[in-house]
Amino acid sequence: MAAVSHVLRQAAETAEMIKLQHTVFALPFAVIALVTAADPGWPGPRTWLWVLVAMVAARTAAMTFNRLADEAIDAENPRTRNRALPAGRLSRRFAVGVTVLSAAVFAVAAAALNRTCLLLSPVALAWVLGYSLTKRFTPLAHLWLGLGLGIAPVGAWLAVTGRIALPPLVLAAAVTFWVAGFDVIYSLQDEAFDRSRGLHSLPAALGAARALAVARVLHLLAVAGFAAFASLAGGGPFRYAAVAAAAGLLVWQHRLVRPGDLSRVDAAFFSANGILALGMGLLFLFAKMLPAS
Repeated sequence: MAAVSHVLRQAAETAEMIKLQHTVFALPFAVIALVTAADPGWPGPRTWLWVLVAMVAARTAAMTFNRLADEAIDAENPRTRNRALPAGRLSRRFAVGVTVLSAAVFAVAAAALNRTCLLLSPVALAWVLGYSLTKRFTPLAHLWLGLGLGIAPVGAWLAVTGRIALPPLVLAAAVTFWVAGFDVIYSLQDEAFDRSRGLHSLPAALGAARALAVARVLHLLAVAGFAAFASLAGGGPFRYAAVAAAAGLLVWQHRLVRPGDLSRVDAAFFSANGILALGMGLLFLFAKMLPAS
């Protein structure tokens, strides 16, 4: 029983370390790309399965590598010092094993989808792992992270068709701007810490007010991108309703956060963006299923 309890504790710590619940940000956009690429039919069960495996594996590898790369920084930051690695609840050896295993599973999933996915999988993996180092040399790290999630709909499209097309690239750009914008908002919490350690977040470089202005511009670009993709995907009331809902949630998100008041950053980060992603995913599924689309 002690061994089982230890395994369960490690599993729970690992899920918390990689913020498994944040998979909700990228997965709905992979689903949107899957069902749009398969027009007029639907992706087969095998495609659904391996795309899901690839998504979870790539994200697990990226997040675990991020925790490894940032362990010393996290130990110094009051907001993050209780994370599993700096607090000693998980070992670096364990985290390295999770990273390697997840990367291998991602490669297997890409190979199971098609040759194009397999050939591009090292590029995608290098990009999502590389994000963990970008804050050390560029304030554009937020856009790097955004593109890391923007890869998801492109990969899903490739899983169905085996080729690049304009619609997933437009959706990838929209996701990139959306994620970069909310990452700027989230990083407001570490503005003083980042500046004191020479880390290159936008809030540290520009200050809170100007960083929030940049986030607003990024989110305007995201809404424009979502609207362009909805048109390319066939338009219709459900797809345009998804764009309108996204725009409303982004407005709400920016109303929650002020330069001098970060008390509702968590609501702006997880609640608003989680609802946005899930809502858009569901409405695009309705557009696929119902004749009114």
